[in-house]
Amino acid sequence: MSAPPAAASTVRDSNGFDAWVSSFRQRASARGVSRQVLDEAFDRATFQPRIIELDRRQPEFTRAIWGYLDSAVSDTRVRQGRDKLATHDAIGREVERHYGVPRTIIGAIWGVESNYGGNFGSYETIDALATLGYDGRRTRFAEEQLYAALEILANGDIDRDRMRGSWAGAMGHTQFIPTSFNAYAVDEDGDGRRDIWNSIADVMGSTANYLKSNGWQRGSTWGREVVLPPNFDYARAELDTRRSTEAWRAAGVRAVDTRGLPAFESASIIAPAGDHGPAFMVGPNFRTILRYNNATSYALAVGLLSDRLAGQPGVQGDWPRTLASLSRTEIREMQRLLNRLGHGTGTPDGIMGPNTRAGLRAFQRANGMIADGYPTHELLRRIRAAAG
Repeated sequence: MSAPPAAASTVRDSNGFDAWVSSFRQRASARGVSRQVLDEAFDRATFQPRIIELDRRQPEFTRAIWGYLDSAVSDTRVRQGRDKLATHDAIGREVERHYGVPRTIIGAIWGVESNYGGNFGSYETIDALATLGYDGRRTRFAEEQLYAALEILANGDIDRDRMRGSWAGAMGHTQFIPTSFNAYAVDEDGDGRRDIWNSIADVMGSTANYLKSNGWQRGSTWGREVVLPPNFDYARAELDTRRSTEAWRAAGVRAVDTRGLPAFESASIIAPAGDHGPAFMVGPNFRTILRYNNATSYALAVGLLSDRLAGQPGVQGDWPRTLASLSRTEIREMQRLLNRLGHGTGTPDGIMGPNTRAGLRAFQRANGMIADGYPTHELLRRIRAAAG
């Protein structure tokens, strides 16, 4: 059966959306949300078909980490960040003193999340979350965030028209979802409202409070680039492998420059490009950044951008820029073939996770290769040949 025309589909979805909103309003009312807040939120609620398209989109080609970092930690972003921090120097220093989170870390999150407020999204948050809730794929998340957004409206922190952000419901300069806003946003400027859209003091204070509340250790860095010893066992280059700095030093890990190794009681080694690229020793504050966004590339970008904002050097090792990334289809194929060869990776999903890296390392060890678990086209070719 052929798909209905796009216009007809939009009308159908819009009608269904209205019914879903009506049902949600009833449930919210039963939970005690006032009629006034519900009217403000939903009287003009509009279905956003573009959000469904964005939610369904899963890029076939993954982006190499060096490409991501080139953008996230570009010289332009560093210059803009230094300018922003200089403009808001007094509040940045006060927030750093109060929460123990360096203003450069706050500035880095600000830069990576919204390019310092230049792009924090134009979707009305209520419309975005209601559309996701109606669509059904992420209903539980969307409804939880909608209830939290209604609480924000009830508290008077922001009105509906100015509660804007990304298509997925993240809001303001540093992209808080509504539940995070309710848990961690602060009224740093003392005007009686928590405003992460228009008050830079509230933006910086709220971001610092989030990190402090999730374990940020005052006076400690996020991590540092390191040099690994020859014949390093890359099975130890995982976030859940944790040793003290002294233990890593004894294993031959050394500093890449005169700053030396950071003093950590619980540190991990990460090698985002395996044996082909730079390695980093990361500590508890890196894991705290992951609470903000659970992607190693994101946390690394924040740490490196923070260093650059503070005048420290960037990555000194060379990324393997000539290596093309595998597509998700190729990674799924690789996972299936490794499973067939007895190097279990779990259910093939096209995503490089610890199980897939472990399977790759097992294949590499069995074939006399450096077992770094990093996927390349040459490695996929050898796996294909071995699987017949």
